[in-house]
Amino acid sequence: MKSLLFCVVFLELVLLVYGHGQSRNHHPLAPAFFIFGDSLVDSGNNNYIPTLAKANYLPYGIDFGFPTGRFCNGRTVVDYGAMYLGLPLVPPYLSPVSVGGNVLKGLNYASAAAGILDETGQHYGARTTLTGQISQFEMTIELKLQPFFQNPADLRKYLAKSIIAINIGSNDYINNYLMSDRYTSSQIYSGEEYANLLIKTLSAQISRLYNLGARKMVLAGSGPLGCIPSQLSMVKGNNSRGCVKKINNLVSMFNSRLKNLPNTLNKTLPGSFFIYQNFYDLFHDMVVNPSKYGLVVPDKACCGSGRYGGALTCLPLQQPCLDRHHYVFWDAFHPTEIANKIIAENTFSKSVKYSHPISFYELAKL
Repeated sequence: MKSLLFCVVFLELVLLVYGHGQSRNHHPLAPAFFIFGDSLVDSGNNNYIPTLAKANYLPYGIDFGFPTGRFCNGRTVVDYGAMYLGLPLVPPYLSPVSVGGNVLKGLNYASAAAGILDETGQHYGARTTLTGQISQFEMTIELKLQPFFQNPADLRKYLAKSIIAINIGSNDYINNYLMSDRYTSSQIYSGEEYANLLIKTLSAQISRLYNLGARKMVLAGSGPLGCIPSQLSMVKGNNSRGCVKKINNLVSMFNSRLKNLPNTLNKTLPGSFFIYQNFYDLFHDMVVNPSKYGLVVPDKACCGSGRYGGALTCLPLQQPCLDRHHYVFWDAFHPTEIANKIIAENTFSKSVKYSHPISFYELAKL
């Protein structure tokens, strides 16, 4: 176990040096990039906690060169976001390499199985909930960032210029509301009531980030969870490339409220600016019209077992598909690197098609 942890830390050190080298010639659009979320954007935090939700083994990372703890064959959407900003790949908060000057260009607090609600994903064991991630950000400011700034005003300016990305909420459905055998939320709340609860809780968490100094925030909508292989595998009969509408309808209730949140928060939190990233419509289009994006397989996991590769997710040393650049899904839950790249090109960019009310680029330039 110790030797495995040593290997992970060593590889993260290599990755950190490599990432800094990649971004050296750029003029960053922001001084730092701080990331909050779940396994869609976790860059390795769960490597360091006792949990079943880990991706620190091959074939995860097969196109990265080695497994990093990312739930993907390669880069995640926020990796491309960091590259777009002209910043190095953002290291995980819990990594031993996240010390000293290494933290100045941002940290990733995301944790696989985490949700907006604290109880979400608890059947996996340990995970850092969004509440916990914000506490880690608070500790980062007090213990890791303050020593680099001569006065509080400089630190406030640095935080105000930094980009905060929040990509969370999927687990509150697939690892809470939709698991009625383990969680009671679906018996207590209707779909509308549950969406209201999530938004109310998230709003309070965002206000806490604001009070810590965050000003530019990116709120990512949840994708069409009714289209992921794990959910398709549970549907009886031949689904013939359709998505599970009931699940997508639930997620849409959350997304419609999340999309309206910037309108409220931009007014109630002075000096702040929020954008909403419409991952749902973009990802749904990739599933329904894969050839439009150069993709071929929109409903089956590249690495998984059972129907749609979604009954059992990617196992250690399992042989993945060879034509990964043709697949939308890497495993039972997560997109491939090429899918993440397509999403990032349409959201972490100058494009306003899937960004509301302004583009990611415009937010960074404010």
